[in-house]
Amino acid sequence: MRFIAVFALLTACALADDSHYSISKSVGGGGGSSYSMVGDGSITGVRVWEVSSNYIYGFQLQYEFSGWTPVVGYVSGVPNEMILYDDEKIIQISGKYTHYIQSIIFVTNKGRSLQVGQPSGHSFNMYPTHQDAELRFLSGWVSGLPTALQAHWAVPDSDFTDH
Repeated sequence: MRFIAVFALLTACALADDSHYSISKSVGGGGGSSYSMVGDGSITGVRVWEVSSNYIYGFQLQYEFSGWTPVVGYVSGVPNEMILYDDEKIIQISGKYTHYIQSIIFVTNKGRSLQVGQPSGHSFNMYPTHQDAELRFLSGWVSGLPTALQAHWAVPDSDFTDH
């Protein structure tokens, strides 16, 4: 059922006439099983696990109304975590990748960031095309560890205006 909802959202985004929605180019080696980290409401937190200050072991998102998503990848030790303030949103994701996601940086509109992993490999930088958009969900591929990542951005419904 969740697949149908994600497919419908992606189709709506692709058919939209405006720039309220955008999808960042997928990064990483890919392979394994696909995932989508989707929840209800805005994203309110992020957790990332890493292996000995090296590559990303796993991650999850927290949503306003549905709580934490299932972990993509593995859980090991204490996560690196950032809980967002009430009016804070994720507006950029950067990092490095090889076959796996090596490092990741989540940046908010308040200038805060969560940086996890070892910066080695190919660089990536993801951000929305609309200035009022925020990260809505993540998708990609996982083969034990996360092998690919793609960011999906949108302006929350309450912020839509006719310009």
